[in-house]
Amino acid sequence: MATPRYVGFEKASIEFLEQLAVNNNREWFKENKTRYEEQVLDVALRFIQSMQDPLAQLAPHFTAIPQRMGGSLMRIYRDTRFSKNKLPYKTNIGIQFRHEQARDVHSPGYYVHVDPEQVFVGVGMWRPESDALLAIRQRIVARPSEWKSVLGDPKFRRHFELGGESLSRAPRGFDKDHELIEDIRRKSFIAVRNLDAGDSIGPRFQRTVEATFHAATPFMKFLCKAVGVPF
Repeated sequence: MATPRYVGFEKASIEFLEQLAVNNNREWFKENKTRYEEQVLDVALRFIQSMQDPLAQLAPHFTAIPQRMGGSLMRIYRDTRFSKNKLPYKTNIGIQFRHEQARDVHSPGYYVHVDPEQVFVGVGMWRPESDALLAIRQRIVARPSEWKSVLGDPKFRRHFELGGESLSRAPRGFDKDHELIEDIRRKSFIAVRNLDAGDSIGPRFQRTVEATFHAATPFMKFLCKAVGVPF
């Protein structure tokens, strides 16, 4: 059966995540693994598959890979080795459509986050490595009008807010009095659109995600040019 043009998550997907938050242990998950695969994993993979053609048209160098491992769907298993939080499972669905040249989550990407209390769409680069971060800052300084145009784009402004941590002072080599110093001090270049918790249910969700990705085009083009990868 062909995948429908628009795909969203199901009420059962959210209910499973709610129950997992209350029963975040390996015994419960083992007993309910079939439910996870049917109500969360398979639904998420269908959503990713349904995004392949729209993403190819919008940003052909970004990938939508509907695989259980190594694809666009982030693992539900938490890495607890260096964390005080020893709960074994994430209680959200995380999907990242990465650049074809990406090595990790710190590269340019589009992100979809779904949990029972929070749904949002993110774009950009989360904590890019030092060379990429320097390149973005240098492009802002070299092309201030272009950066202002990106942030002032009507669709971008309507949908997004910039987020992430910033340095407390100007990074080394940059003028602390520069008119764009607040953006130059950023450690991440991410933009987020927050949605209502129930917005992920049903096929309208994919339409919302596609429209949001389209609105981020000037922002994503700027970042890709800065770090030297094709958009």
